[in-house]
Amino acid sequence: MRSLFKGLAGALAAGALVLGGGVAGADTPRTPEPAIDWKPCPDHATAECGTLRLPVDRARPGGETFDLAVARRKATDPDRRVGVLLVNPGGPGDSGVNYTLTRAEAQLSAELRSRFDIVGFDPRGVGGSRPVMCSKKLLDAQPSVYPRDQEEFERLAAYNRELREDCRRHTGPVFDHADTLSVVHDMEALRKALGERRINFFGHSYGTLIGEQYAELYGDRIRTMSLTANVDHSITGTREFLVSSATSAEDSWHQFVKWCDRARSCALHGRDVPAVWDELLKRADRGEIRDPEQPGRTLGANEITQRAFRMFYGPDWAEAATYVARLDAQRPELRPAAAGPETGQPLEAAPFPAVFCQDWRFRPRDHREFARLAAAERQAAPHMRGSPRVHAGLAGCVGWPERVNNPQHRLRITEAPKLLMMHSRHDPANPLSWAAEVRRQTRGTAVLLTYEGAGHRVYDRSDCTRDAMDGYLLALKVPRDGGTCAAADPATGD
Repeated sequence: MRSLFKGLAGALAAGALVLGGGVAGADTPRTPEPAIDWKPCPDHATAECGTLRLPVDRARPGGETFDLAVARRKATDPDRRVGVLLVNPGGPGDSGVNYTLTRAEAQLSAELRSRFDIVGFDPRGVGGSRPVMCSKKLLDAQPSVYPRDQEEFERLAAYNRELREDCRRHTGPVFDHADTLSVVHDMEALRKALGERRINFFGHSYGTLIGEQYAELYGDRIRTMSLTANVDHSITGTREFLVSSATSAEDSWHQFVKWCDRARSCALHGRDVPAVWDELLKRADRGEIRDPEQPGRTLGANEITQRAFRMFYGPDWAEAATYVARLDAQRPELRPAAAGPETGQPLEAAPFPAVFCQDWRFRPRDHREFARLAAAERQAAPHMRGSPRVHAGLAGCVGWPERVNNPQHRLRITEAPKLLMMHSRHDPANPLSWAAEVRRQTRGTAVLLTYEGAGHRVYDRSDCTRDAMDGYLLALKVPRDGGTCAAADPATGD
């Protein structure tokens, strides 16, 4: 079951101005406040890495501190430099440092990289910023996130409490301050350390929550902000959150089936894909499907849906079809061998629950309530059996304290410039309705551009989406609110 949380941490569907020329919106930078000691990054000599020492608890600035890990790739055309572009790839749990060092060059256009310093940071509790660490043995012992009765529900709650205390012990005080609101204040401290009067920001998926809340608190410090695959943090109803997520996952499953019906490159082409899928999950329920990567263990149905769900992010439909076909081809008479002893490090990074459970006040109180919620999401997504990501997140908060550091609320943005929101119509994780609701809450501050295709990624889906964001970030060209970009078929070879 721990692969659910690891998958959640890995799923994954992407600055102000220093110029002497006439770039729109240019500003003169201030003298940096706290210093970042930049040095060449190990294994990435063309980039710079550093740390920024910050307080763990903003209410106690003289208390314990941690080092925020930062990476920077300077603008390749410094004479035409616009400023800094802070990036956060989402998660929660994805590394902005890793994105800057290993993914930005491929995922951001050459024009953006030539005109902006690309700056990524690891949010507190993630990567190089005092990561949340937990006992691997305890992570491996996670009970089912689908409790069948009150006894199993209480076992899940007891496990979550034990894991929470274990992670707190191995992580330190940062664990209790891993919420997104604390990350927002860290980003403002980073702006000051960079010496920038205003920043540009590109937040993807869970990174949009960082952007939204930064715009609330520090809107006048923004030059541009582009948010893709948006999260609506105003949802207070647990059922609404689960059902909307499940509906989005099921929609992506149907997009996958339609692609298989028409694409000869689909490993399931010409077959009844829904029947193959449903029977595969039934066999997994009976313990008949082996994990191809670990032949000594079986795969549960929820692990299969989770794996396919991550593939829908791309969307990597050909890979998903090959995976399903491979599992379906297993012979039922071949029984799994006994699992050997597990080896590895005694501690493992696991930031997802520390962030999610401090950002969302979702706490089912007993099995009866949990079962009603599970039934509602399964009704909304009968083939995907709900939303693997959100269900696991909710289950991981069972037994946690009621109080959260960053409770849900409607956005109150008063000083920010025009923000650009982009979202896929068939996003498997974050439904388009979330983006539409966030747009309404900004009261005209944001515009929403919809990509009419599938997948969790948005910016690099087509020339239309890329040009819209590049034009906005570089020249302050704001697309028409309610505009669309046509779907671009995934690379299928057909």
